[in-house]
Amino acid sequence: MKEFMSVLAEHGGVVFGILGAALAVLLAGIGSARGVGLAGEAAAGLVITEPEKFGKAMVLQLLPGTQGLYGFVIGLMIMGKLNVSMSLQEGLYLMMVALPVGLVGLRSALYQGKVAVAGINILAKNEEHQTKGIILAVMVETYAILAFAMSFLLLSKVVFK
Repeated sequence: MKEFMSVLAEHGGVVFGILGAALAVLLAGIGSARGVGLAGEAAAGLVITEPEKFGKAMVLQLLPGTQGLYGFVIGLMIMGKLNVSMSLQEGLYLMMVALPVGLVGLRSALYQGKVAVAGINILAKNEEHQTKGIILAVMVETYAILAFAMSFLLLSKVVFK
């Protein structure tokens, strides 16, 4: 235990910074995987009977994947701020910066996936109204963009020594 505390005191900043990068990528990625998976299942059901609608269904399936990309970008940006001699406070700050994009991405991608499934149902029943399904799914994206912006702004405002 004594050695662990010594390592934490000496390298805790970079450890928590790495944890922040990992959280941004993992949480948003998990949400995107779930959302894209839900929409993919619905799209697969549609293209069995109407394979010509594959491209339009794929647009709806891809939408929940953006949250994972936002988390990845913030994770990369956090990695750019890491250094072995950073303080514990700096590392904890970087971990907290990851939370908006990670946590919102975890949930919003799932909800966007559910709305994308509804959009695929619109596509299946009335192809001319597919754009309405896309718009409905994009509305959920607004909150992922706000979380990404907050993580980005928090990250770009801090200057470490």
